[in-house]
Amino acid sequence: MHSATVTAAVATRRVKHRSRPKFLSHILLSIICFIVAFPMVFTIIKSTQNLGQIMAYPPNLMPGDQIINNFSEAWNSSHLVQLMGNTILVAVAVTLSKTVTSMLAGMAFVYFRFPLRSPLFIFVLLTLMMPTDILIVALFRMMGQLGWTNTAQALIVPFMASATGTLLFRQHFSNMPAELADAAQIDGAGPIQFLWRILIPLSWNIVGALAMIQFIGVWNQYLWPLLIINDNTRQLVQVALKGITINALDAGNWGVAMAAAVIASIPPLIVFLFLQESFLRGFALTREK
Repeated sequence: MHSATVTAAVATRRVKHRSRPKFLSHILLSIICFIVAFPMVFTIIKSTQNLGQIMAYPPNLMPGDQIINNFSEAWNSSHLVQLMGNTILVAVAVTLSKTVTSMLAGMAFVYFRFPLRSPLFIFVLLTLMMPTDILIVALFRMMGQLGWTNTAQALIVPFMASATGTLLFRQHFSNMPAELADAAQIDGAGPIQFLWRILIPLSWNIVGALAMIQFIGVWNQYLWPLLIINDNTRQLVQVALKGITINALDAGNWGVAMAAAVIASIPPLIVFLFLQESFLRGFALTREK
């Protein structure tokens, strides 16, 4: 009996010792989540208030009664619907093209043998160190020479390939069993059939992860559309938000500016909610054994 009592006491002490760090980690994670989410929550709250409630001190963090007025005015101002349509078109086109080119490049680096394969892959990795901002002057001149200034092609074609996507698919395909390719060759399947029937069905998580990253990245573009697009009706939503915000602040309609920002964040939020599971699984790149 005494031995059983001591064992139970030790077990209870161990449970308490283990639960304490877990409890502290939960508190820390909750604080971090609150800090990350607070700007968006603050924006949503202020988008429902009038100017007096927004400027109140101490800050009023309760929802207001201007949600319909603010959101309807933001929706109808500065062609926001058309601008969001332009951005969705560009984001979808870039996402699809980057996914396809990255998948084909990753397949080539894993399953094909050609001269300078390794140096070419290293060159692709080096492009990760070259952000678009340092190439923007040369890219702007190239678009001008092609006559693509103020067109959708200038927003899509320069971004149709992705070194990040190539790395993801190359790593994913290299972790697949080599027997898959051997079996496909024995069955007489060509490269396209092998890609369509075997690789793509096994790669939906990588596709979802890359699609989410690229869509949100294109949606948040600001500098390049600002330089290459002069027609306001062809502009992307993030650039247009600046004009909407300035006009709203000049008129004292801070709630309208907040509402426009909330509306503009809805499409990437929908994409994130739809693809979040694939995004999390897509970075588990090691093969299960």
